[in-house]
Amino acid sequence: MYTMKRKFTITGIITLFAFILFSFNGYANKTSVKVIAPGKAQKGTEITIKIEVSHSGNTSGHHTDWVLVKINGEEYKKWEYPKDKLPENQNFTLEFKVKAEADFEIRAEGHCNRHGSKSEEKVTVKVE
Repeated sequence: MYTMKRKFTITGIITLFAFILFSFNGYANKTSVKVIAPGKAQKGTEITIKIEVSHSGNTSGHHTDWVLVKINGEEYKKWEYPKDKLPENQNFTLEFKVKAEADFEIRAEGHCNRHGSKSEEKVTVKVE
């Protein structure tokens, strides 16, 4: 009887440990981004776009390894951070300029080398 209880207890502990281990990635620290851009722009003007990147961890083993920006579905710019050239901080801002010729959509995504991306963010700029 005692060995039967012990067997169930050990099995329960192992099951709980496996559950925690495999569900951890759902709560893992993934890279997230926020696009900062004006909602409207005058045609022909150059506007500044900022991408705020957030990730808790900035070591060679756990860091943001890339940030990608697409404009109207096409890759516009990609920053890559290999383990020997880390981002300057856990939270950082990338900045670039775009000439406003027609309405356009900006999509940005950041990626953690261990846990992936939290989600893609998009912003639309109306050109007048």
